[in-house]
Amino acid sequence: MGGSGVKELTQVRNAVTAALQSAGLTAMTAFPAERARACAGAVAAVAVEAAQGKAMGFCNYLGEARDNGTDALREVYGKQLEGVITVDIRGRRAAECEAGSEIAAEVLLGGLPAGIRSGELRWEALAWERETGMFLRRGRLQCQAFFTAESREDGESFLDFILKGVMTN
Repeated sequence: MGGSGVKELTQVRNAVTAALQSAGLTAMTAFPAERARACAGAVAAVAVEAAQGKAMGFCNYLGEARDNGTDALREVYGKQLEGVITVDIRGRRAAECEAGSEIAAEVLLGGLPAGIRSGELRWEALAWERETGMFLRRGRLQCQAFFTAESREDGESFLDFILKGVMTN
């Protein structure tokens, strides 16, 4: 994966899942067939299919930022991932699957956090999936994800990389 970490991939997957849920689409990060069949309407299963990391700045160093609370300077580092997010839309009826795909397309092309930059979105044709007894439409979104991390107040240790534009506690 070019030096990218699993934590970053999980952040991307969870951010996409949350954005789909906010748009009113049932979305999950895994596809348990029994649970999905129990849902009314379309269900989206989200995964990160592939990713590779790229350095940002000089050795990921982006510069310094002033901490609003303490007024101390902190070093800022960045990380960029290029990847493919898969979104499988399933529904008991073809119309549900199509409606879910339309909602997902809107979100994937314009409703993701600022740290995820959408690229090309491709959808496969609607198909009947015998294993689940549901209609299936697979989508693949090429995207870039941007992460930042800051040094701690002691300047010797660093916080984890966080997806840009996502709030943290």
